[in-house]
Order: sequence, then structure tokens, then C-alpha cells
Amino acid sequence: MPVFRLNKKQLLFPPVHLAEPDGLLAVGGDLSMERLLLAYRSGIFPWFDERPILWWSPDPRFVLFPADLKVSSSMKQVLRRNQFRITYNAAFPAVIERCSRIPRRGQDGTWITEEMQEAYIRLHQAGYAMSVESWMDDELVGGLYGIRIGACFFGESMFADVSNASKAAFITFVRAYADELKLIDCQVETEHLASLGAGFIPRHTFLELIEMP
Repeated sequence: MPVFRLNKKQLLFPPVHLAEPDGLLAVGGDLSMERLLLAYRSGIFPWFDERPILWWSPDPRFVLFPADLKVSSSMKQVLRRNQFRITYNAAFPAVIERCSRIPRRGQDGTWITEEMQEAYIRLHQAGYAMSVESWMDDELVGGLYGIRIGACFFGESMFADVSNASKAAFITFVRAYADELKLIDCQVETEHLASLGAGFIPRHTFLELIEMP
């Protein structure tokens, strides 16, 4: 089945059930705020390391329900010691830039290009993208960022320069927003997030959960 090609003039995506088996749905388009918000609301996200832009909607989807959060005994001790100071939206540009430096297994470069960083900073300035930071002695040592739309948080990336820094940020965030969020989208499986309680759900269930009122 041919992959759909988007253009900048039409603000639309094909139905997600037409995605390839690996989740690839469409190529092209742009990273405008309007298109990115439409993508997330439709269960789609961009992921590419060079042009053209690639849009994905995998099935099944890897997610975390706040009630399923798992915190190991060792992480409970880290949190009790207040090893990290956790903040929200205190350093969004720095967090996304640091995430772009992290080596990814099986990838030669980063998918968080300068163009992607600029697009998500615009989303942050408009109140849609948020960051969580871990600090030690006023030094940024870990964090994560993603898109918040309604009761859903679409996680994008995280980094840690110090062991457990990103886990501390993620756990603190999930606990703090547990009453506001019904779902955290983790997109694709990682051992890191699986250890924290994330798991797979069918794409059609995911789409029902993120449906906006």
C-alpha cells in the first residue's frame, strides 16, 4: 500500500487504519502548530531524522495509565532523599536541546532536529508543550518534554546526565498530575518506560481514550 503524501496547503491526515504495519502513515506536510495539534488529536506523531517529515500511528500503542505507575524500592529511596529538585516548564528549550543530544540505539543521528526544536518551542509558548526538569545544585541533569492536550499527555523524549534523573522527573510528574491525566502516550516501547508500568493497548482503544470532548 503506498504511503500517503501530504502537502502544506491541505491540513489533513489519512485515516490511521491505513498506516503501514510498522505504523508509518504519511510523509510530507509541515511542522506548523495547527498540523502538529491535529496530528496528536488524531493519534499521530512525527518522527524523522531528515526530510521528508514522516508521520506515524503504530498499532498497538505503548501507553501508561497513571494508576499503573510502578516505582521500585530503589527509586522510592531516591525520591525520599530529595536527590533531585523537580520543576515544571522552567527550562523547556534546554530540555529539548539536551534530549536531542542523547544517542539512540540503532540511530546514527537525532530525530529532534533544529526544525523540530523550533516547532515544539512554539507549542510550548502557546501553552501546549511542557517540560519537567531534574536539578542537582542548580544544574539541569535530567528531564522530559511532551504535549499536553486535555487529559492526555503525549510524551516525546527524556534525557538523564545523572542516573535516575529522568525517572525522578517522570515519576514526580505522573504523581503530581494523576488526577488530571487519564493517559500518558509513550508512543513506542522502551525498557525504561516498561519498568515504570507502561504497556500496550490497541490503537482503536487509544483513539477512543484521546478523543477530545
